[in-house]
Amino acid sequence: MPFAKAAYLAAAALLVALALAVGAWRLTRPGPPQYLTLPITRGDISHTINATGTVNPVLTIIVGSYVSGVIQQQYCDFNTRVRKGQLCAKIDPRPYQTLVDQARAELDNAQAQIAKDRALLAYAKRAFERDAQLLQHGIVSQDAADSARSAYDQARAQVAVDAAAIEQRAAALRTAEVNLGYTNIVSPVDGTVVSRNVTIGQTVAASFQTPTLFLIAADLTQMQVDTNVSESDIGDLREDTEATFTVEAFPKRQFAGRVVQVRQAPQTVQNVVTYDVVIGAQNTDLSLKPGMTATARIVIATRKQALRMPDQALRFTPSQATPQPALRAGHARVWVLRKGRPLAVEVTIGLDDDSYSEITGGELHEGDAVIVGETAGRANATTVAAPRLRA
Repeated sequence: MPFAKAAYLAAAALLVALALAVGAWRLTRPGPPQYLTLPITRGDISHTINATGTVNPVLTIIVGSYVSGVIQQQYCDFNTRVRKGQLCAKIDPRPYQTLVDQARAELDNAQAQIAKDRALLAYAKRAFERDAQLLQHGIVSQDAADSARSAYDQARAQVAVDAAAIEQRAAALRTAEVNLGYTNIVSPVDGTVVSRNVTIGQTVAASFQTPTLFLIAADLTQMQVDTNVSESDIGDLREDTEATFTVEAFPKRQFAGRVVQVRQAPQTVQNVVTYDVVIGAQNTDLSLKPGMTATARIVIATRKQALRMPDQALRFTPSQATPQPALRAGHARVWVLRKGRPLAVEVTIGLDDDSYSEITGGELHEGDAVIVGETAGRANATTVAAPRLRA
């Protein structure tokens, strides 16, 4: 009897352990995958290019100095409104005034010299004519007549030399006067001074390179954003394309603009090729300042109320999917949930705004549930929130 009782207890314990193992296996075995879906909807899609750049005036004039010297007076400062021809600074004119006086004196000397030589020419001419008449009567020798003619020719040549010297001295005087005029630093245009690089008493050296004294923005109500666009996006850009941009000073305000120029000069930095795209913008309230960093959004194309699906669907493939045939050129494959099972559908894609893709062809309709992910579990398919369109 004790042996039978022990065997009975062992069998009961074995049955309990087996039941627990079966229950644990049933609880831990993986169930069918749970699919996450998003609906196909209609909405606006815009293909855009994002770029960063710098706000600059449309026309910036560099005001320099042609002559060297010490800044004697300064009449313009930052933000000064100037008119064309307005005096902004003055270099000490005394060294250049001295050169003007010297050149004028040399010109006066050359004019006095030609007056003297003209008098000698008149005397030499009369002497030559007189000796020529006397030679005909045999009163003077041939040598005396020839000497008088030579003196006349020399006097005439000397007057020509003096005339050339006068031209040379006059040119030197004009050069000295021009250099004297360059001591006045004037604005070449109407505008606003945005940079000043000199102060009173500073020495300006213009020997090898023209120094920059002032930067003048011609019109601050017209600004431009110089942006760098990568070579992968430059093929879609055209002039007169709409664009918007923001600056850090006004993060909640969008400034409107248009592409005014796509420059052909490439810039290569660390093997990355970009092109300068210029966006023109109005700045009537002068909110935009030169040098601000701008984040631009250039709209290449827009579709209104297009049939669209989330981009996650293009990147999803079910874990239990069977091999699919190769896609045709220009087509993409998405998976839709039909009767609780994933079904592959080929579609053609149009515009893409990095959140949604436009559906231009295929057996998909508004309201269809496309699969964007899966999780292990027993629950039914779940619809997740649609992604927000990127601003």
